[in-house]
Amino acid sequence: MLTEELLALARNHEGEITRLRRAIHAEPELGLETPKTLAKVKEALADLPLEWHEGPSCTGAVAVLRGAQPGRSVLLRGDMDALPMSENTGLDFASTIPGRMHACGHDAHTAMLAGAARVLAGKRDQLAGEVRFMFQPGEEGFHGARFMLEDGLLGGTADYPLPDAAFALHVWPNAPHGRVEGRAGPMMASADMIEITVTGRGGHASLPHDTVDPVPVGAEIVIALQTMITRRFAATEATVLTIGKIEAGTTNNVIPDSCYLLGTIRTLTPERRKAVQDAARQVAEHIAKAHQCTAEVKITPGFPPTLNDGRAIDLGKAVALELGGEEPWAERPAPTMGAEDFSYVLEKVPGAMFFLGVAAEGVDWQGCCGLHSSHMVLDEQVMPKGSAFLAGCAVKFLEHGWA
Repeated sequence: MLTEELLALARNHEGEITRLRRAIHAEPELGLETPKTLAKVKEALADLPLEWHEGPSCTGAVAVLRGAQPGRSVLLRGDMDALPMSENTGLDFASTIPGRMHACGHDAHTAMLAGAARVLAGKRDQLAGEVRFMFQPGEEGFHGARFMLEDGLLGGTADYPLPDAAFALHVWPNAPHGRVEGRAGPMMASADMIEITVTGRGGHASLPHDTVDPVPVGAEIVIALQTMITRRFAATEATVLTIGKIEAGTTNNVIPDSCYLLGTIRTLTPERRKAVQDAARQVAEHIAKAHQCTAEVKITPGFPPTLNDGRAIDLGKAVALELGGEEPWAERPAPTMGAEDFSYVLEKVPGAMFFLGVAAEGVDWQGCCGLHSSHMVLDEQVMPKGSAFLAGCAVKFLEHGWA
């Protein structure tokens, strides 16, 4: 089954892919509950021979396409949820719900996955094995992939084992039209939340010596955490610790009892992740103690790092090159420090996440509005290529495995 044929088939369904994407974009849903989006997907694929599996924890669903012959199993994933932000694109199909927008391209991910399902269903008689299409809610910080794994929707039993491989595709506005990008090893970072509450003893602002002022202690902790990152951890492995919120006090002439810090820790390996967490806790607690304060440190685990299997990258690169185009493939020189909950899947199943350039042809793709921007747009003409890429990864793996 030639990849060029898959691309031709996907382009035949371009209208359906675009209509589904626009319908989802106009009615965005948040978090783990995306019933209207899932209903749109099911309606679009109602005529296909798919077995649908759903669980109790969220509105995620897996549609299984069984080939004519037994064989390997492969999972393809698309996420469905939007972001809680206003849209300023001016599109005819812009969000109709105030304060919600598909600014991360999940509407396109879902539509491209549905397109891949339609392409592969049309070739079902030539497939040996099965393809699982993972329609996932709750990627934007809600751990939707983890819930779907815990619900057994991806497999994990003797009768329904986990798939042999897993692939996902994420749109990237700041990359050339139609270019697929990937790298072996760390692709995206872990993302954990850190909260630090520094407690002292408040009083009158004119008498700081009669108080234990937590504000300068909190400020010192912020600076010390940045020093810790640059002096205790090698710069050859990217590590980010950002304090994004500092909150203390109520007015100008009162020293408060406490100071609150909120931030994020992002690392690329499980080992570095634990080491930075432990070091941050030590720095905050000891600086507070040195100034007669206490520091309560709470670290809430977020997504783990997204680690791509080198074999999956080689497979995806081959598919991208077969699909062709002016710039069909690029090796990403470094990971991005953003996070993705497809990482939960890749902890269990060998596979990879790839990026797809969706800047319009001829534009300054480096200067385009990026992901999570209220002005973010994408070139819908790239979506059939995304569907063909996903379908191609599935076909190549079912036919040849990791060979």
